[in-house]
Amino acid sequence: MGRGIERLSDLEVRQAKPKDKEYSLADGGNLYLRVKTTGSKVWVLNYYRPATKQRANIGLGSYPDVSLGKARKEAKALRVVLGEGIDPKEHREDQEREKTEQYANTFEHIARNWLTLKKGKVSPAYHDKITGRLEKYIFPKMGKTPIHKVSAATTIGIITPLATDEKLETVKKICRWINEVMVYAVNTGVAHANPLSGIGKAFSAPKVTNLPTLRPDELPALMYAIQHSNTKLVTRCLIEWQMHTMVRPGEAAGTRWDEIDREKKEWTIPAERMKKNKPHIVPLSEQALKLLTVLKPVSGHREFVFPSDHNPRKSANSQSANRALARMGFHGRLVSHGLRALASTTLNETGFDSDVIEAALAHVDKNSVRAAYNRAQYLERRRKMMGWWSDHIEQCATGKMPITSGRLQIQRARSMVGRAT
Repeated sequence: MGRGIERLSDLEVRQAKPKDKEYSLADGGNLYLRVKTTGSKVWVLNYYRPATKQRANIGLGSYPDVSLGKARKEAKALRVVLGEGIDPKEHREDQEREKTEQYANTFEHIARNWLTLKKGKVSPAYHDKITGRLEKYIFPKMGKTPIHKVSAATTIGIITPLATDEKLETVKKICRWINEVMVYAVNTGVAHANPLSGIGKAFSAPKVTNLPTLRPDELPALMYAIQHSNTKLVTRCLIEWQMHTMVRPGEAAGTRWDEIDREKKEWTIPAERMKKNKPHIVPLSEQALKLLTVLKPVSGHREFVFPSDHNPRKSANSQSANRALARMGFHGRLVSHGLRALASTTLNETGFDSDVIEAALAHVDKNSVRAAYNRAQYLERRRKMMGWWSDHIEQCATGKMPITSGRLQIQRARSMVGRAT
């Protein structure tokens, strides 16, 4: 006992031989080297269970894989745990379970859970877009990485090729989405911190480019081009419908007959089809209702107001309007989304309340209380404004414009349509 509590030496452990019966060599502190009849040697810590006060053993590994020094270190750590009233076996099981969960909780697994949660907050089209981008650019390279091993350096390396290809808008969105995944992991207790919070700053910001649109005084030329082009009826009506309603291309193309209330003269777009996942009511002008009358014999028996040429059971492609505008001679000058900007500019220049215009464009007010007030307060004001806008479009189409520039633009449109056809 002169050597203190630690009685065994490396030589004694190494030279311990098997006997007819299994036996143990004590090292002190309830640490034992158990020598089996087969010659194998196992480290064991003997202790009393905190809850039952019954004696129990916990293995610390086999010699020589676990040396005497390492066994003493492990035994000391478990005695500390025991001193806190925790059963060492239960402590080890918890650690192993946590480790297993960490490796089971891969980035893709957590991201899929986040996508499920996200599904109720964004439109189906936008949800599909997020899923598609992650599946294409992120999951193949870091999907199997345990969430606790995700690092900024590795993630930046995965995204860098996109930045090199000048896909900066995609880079920006992916950085935002994977950060949301990591925040979700932290909030659900799967991760302790978000190491990706600043990765967006590792890349150049995308250049802001406004979508092509026309000046307000070019609207007569546009209406002339639409009227005199050989564009199919459904596509032409789709362009005009988007103009009169001021909605986004995808929202216009996906219009359903059951969303229309002709008595109230309203079109209610459900939340799942809106960009901000909030329902949007569009007051319908007389001109917009006339477009529906024109289309009733064509698609009134179907689900969609604007059916696809290839499959009438589906809606028209939101890009069909862009292709038609390009054929009319507006390539590089106007896209269908730019019709919203044209309406906004015209209405603002005419003196309409900017808040009413924003409500018509379904730009969500961040103040939810004010937003609720806006929906109730602005609907009738929007109805009058939309009526004025449709009347203005009709005047441009009939050439009854008081300004000379409108007539000049029509002259220019005639030559454009001639070239396009």
